[in-house]
Amino acid sequence: MARYTHATIDLNALKYNFMAMSRFSPSSKQVVVVKADAYGNGAVAVAKCLQSQADMFAVAFIDEVFELRDAGITQPILVLQGPHEERECELTKTLNIVWMLHVEQQLNWINKRIQNNQISNLHHWVKFDTGMHRLGLMLEDYDRLNADYTHIFHPKTVMATHLATADEPENKASSTAVNQFLSVMADRHSCLSIANSAANICLPESAKTWNRMGISLYGSSPFANDEMSISLKPVMQLNSEVIALREIAAGESVGYGATWTASKRSVIATVAIGYADGYPRQAPIGTPALFDGVVGELVGRVSMDMLTFDVSNIEKVEIGTKVELWGNNLAVNEIAKQVGTIGYELMTRVSKRVPRKFI
Repeated sequence: MARYTHATIDLNALKYNFMAMSRFSPSSKQVVVVKADAYGNGAVAVAKCLQSQADMFAVAFIDEVFELRDAGITQPILVLQGPHEERECELTKTLNIVWMLHVEQQLNWINKRIQNNQISNLHHWVKFDTGMHRLGLMLEDYDRLNADYTHIFHPKTVMATHLATADEPENKASSTAVNQFLSVMADRHSCLSIANSAANICLPESAKTWNRMGISLYGSSPFANDEMSISLKPVMQLNSEVIALREIAAGESVGYGATWTASKRSVIATVAIGYADGYPRQAPIGTPALFDGVVGELVGRVSMDMLTFDVSNIEKVEIGTKVELWGNNLAVNEIAKQVGTIGYELMTRVSKRVPRKFI
């Protein structure tokens, strides 16, 4: 039996966004980031859709590699956190993994295997910290590391960094970070990776050998100010249906804790989605949804399986009316702003009990 609630994943929009983003850096190779189940859109489906266009896929850790390989995906897969333990390195050739090395312990593990001819020097990238202070070796240690790990620091090894403020185009820190990185790497390594989605759009100097295409691929702007973005098509549309309607009198309240009280006679629609499906529990009163294209406003607290909306001003709402929580006509970033988060989080929180329909 089909659920009222589902997420429609538009694979044609996915292809459109890939081509749109590729135009910013036509000379670069493209890494398609499919970590976190492709930001909630379905990693296997996304990888199969873009298998002939993507030069490489990227995931967070090795468990996400297994899912893609089991589904028949053959491209190299970049593991962004590198190996978590040494025994994972044994799977490098078997699974065609490219490790993002970011701590010296990982350099040791991989260096040993290159020396023993177990893997080639094409199975790793090296990450340097340029201000994110999350993962990465320090730029000031480059000369020592280059001397100590000669097998790792091959001239064709990809040197990478991740910019902390690329999604803030007015912030000059990103340009500074790019310049610092290039001052160390430009004459030593021909293969570099700097740009994520935001940098690819607003920092042309960051477009190097490899770009990492993430949130923009799924049709969501990487910028708080959407005017900075390009025209992208939403890939995910989250939908549900009205399962109950009732009229309440002025002075009556709705939901747990009676947090909303009607100021006049009102029509309340109950919609079959809740926080167990990934809809944010912290969504405030007034958060919009579209009822056959017309805005209704959230009233009362978000429940585990249901939401309640004031639809008093909408004609022809009935049981079975289609409801768009976000998607083609209501941007996920708009809901994210209401909630005080980002579109990335909302999409990745859509739970496995929400069926995905691929079109």
